[in-house]
Amino acid sequence: MDTGPTPEDVERIRLLRKVTSSRQAFNQMTLDELKRLQFLVEKKDYTHDRKTRRSKARLLRNINARIYELEEGRSIWGA
Repeated sequence: MDTGPTPEDVERIRLLRKVTSSRQAFNQMTLDELKRLQFLVEKKDYTHDRKTRRSKARLLRNINARIYELEEGRSIWGA
């Protein structure tokens, strides 16, 4: 008996669509949105697919770098 996507699934999908729409949209996300997306992506189990696990790891690296930039007020790449 499938009840459909949970509210967390809907929120995760909404934030992921925002991230993947453009690099500008990713850079315009608030710190709260980034932290929420980080939590939702870490919580989701992607062990069934190797490519998806790699994409998850890459996305989490990008999110962590952006959170660092916002919290520290500078870019880790010096730009």
